[in-house]
Amino acid sequence: MTAPVERRLASGQRAVIEVDRWSPGAFTLVVDGTPQSHVDLDDPSRLFFEYVQRIGHVIDEWGEPGQPLTAVHLGAGGLTLPRYIHATRPGSRQQVIELDEELMGFVREHLPLPRNAGIRIRYGDARATLARLPAALRGAVDLVVVDVFSGARIPAHVTSAEFYGEVAALLAPGGIVAVNIADGPGLAFARGQAATLQYALGQVAALAEASVLKGRRFGNVVLIASRSELPLDWLPRLMARGPHPAAVLAGRELRDWTAGAPVVIDATAAPSPAPSSGVFSRGRG
Repeated sequence: MTAPVERRLASGQRAVIEVDRWSPGAFTLVVDGTPQSHVDLDDPSRLFFEYVQRIGHVIDEWGEPGQPLTAVHLGAGGLTLPRYIHATRPGSRQQVIELDEELMGFVREHLPLPRNAGIRIRYGDARATLARLPAALRGAVDLVVVDVFSGARIPAHVTSAEFYGEVAALLAPGGIVAVNIADGPGLAFARGQAATLQYALGQVAALAEASVLKGRRFGNVVLIASRSELPLDWLPRLMARGPHPAAVLAGRELRDWTAGAPVVIDATAAPSPAPSSGVFSRGRG
């Protein structure tokens, strides 16, 4: 593909796949003017969006390099992270849940998956479809990526302790959850999500650009959580690998950061704050 392609979706949204003129073989999925995903078909191990790189580094730290894993992705975008796992951990088994079947068809038509990628795509609401995953996945999933957006906001029903409890039930011993959070100055929403993950799973760390974690501007915070102890030796390596300037909060620093933040339950859940116009830091894998 050498020129942009576009489709007007039944939802009324305009989806465009743009050619990355600076990187041959790479493309950006843009929906209603907002970049959603960056995909490098020539080198799927190359990640572009800042928060996606951070999740990629977490994936790299799990187990032994190249070891296959079992992953569930809530939210698909351009399938950047499933492609990354297939490229870096051949033989992995992956399930993807995506609400917009038409958008996914557009992506797969123009940015096809590799043959025999081991990626199964299911269509439906992220939370509702969790209950329809194969029973064999319960207690057997090494990685769950939560990257669910409706437009530019995270829907309320995928932010609660009850939701994260359903996610936690999938995890194998040592399994991890990586959640993409978009929030603005003050980070009240992100802090509440960290407190909720602590309540639901126990172990949590936050990764972001330093100025975002300080609540100075709108941006992405990656929260990683587990029912098992998070390996502390990961944290310096995650900070060192960037993107820079990077910051990681865990242990006492994380507890201080979330102090006073309420645990979100279904009855109190609300969508994430809308970004101001012109903010496009959020990408979906």
